[in-house]
Amino acid sequence: MKIISTNIAKPTTILLNGKEVTTGIYKTPTKEPIYLEREQVKGDEISNRRVHGGEFKACYLFSTDHYPYWKNLYPNTNWNWGMLGENLSIEGLDETKINVGDVYKIGTALVQVTQPREPCSTFSVKMGSQAILKQFIAHGKPGTYVRVLKEGFVAVNDTFELIDRAENSLTIAELFNLIFSKEKDQELLAKAVYNDAIPQRKRDKLKTHLITHLKAK
Repeated sequence: MKIISTNIAKPTTILLNGKEVTTGIYKTPTKEPIYLEREQVKGDEISNRRVHGGEFKACYLFSTDHYPYWKNLYPNTNWNWGMLGENLSIEGLDETKINVGDVYKIGTALVQVTQPREPCSTFSVKMGSQAILKQFIAHGKPGTYVRVLKEGFVAVNDTFELIDRAENSLTIAELFNLIFSKEKDQELLAKAVYNDAIPQRKRDKLKTHLITHLKAK
């Protein structure tokens, strides 16, 4: 995997459900390396810290390999790297091959894979389409958030070095499908609820499905 673009955002005001809100989803490429801090990318706008930023969402990665799919769906959009809201546009990122909990060295930073991105209403406003939320879920290629284990700089052309492979885990694609599927795979649920690379709040929510299933037996 290789970094094709590093992206950050300035605060942008949009209309959401008739109200003005500030968002950091309008990311554009930077000319300089970016610095990964413990809970965010330095200089990047995080407007709603309830759902963005923090330990388990410090930096968002999305695959450049998926851009052709979205460009085909939205050909009239003015496309640039960062359009999907990612801090790092990554060549070769494959959600079916990346495990939750995997640790990578990129640049001078050390990061751990945590959870897939779940599309939000500000994304639909940016793209001018309510349909994109369902399209994003159906496509099943959500990219991934990472936590920063060691702060550091990352730059275009930096590559990913796998430091520690998370064993007995589930992939980012499997976790994404697990979150949105009505029928929860119990084996994957068990892997998720005991994986401390996933935030406790999300693990607790998934655990309710596991407990319900066990009681039904």
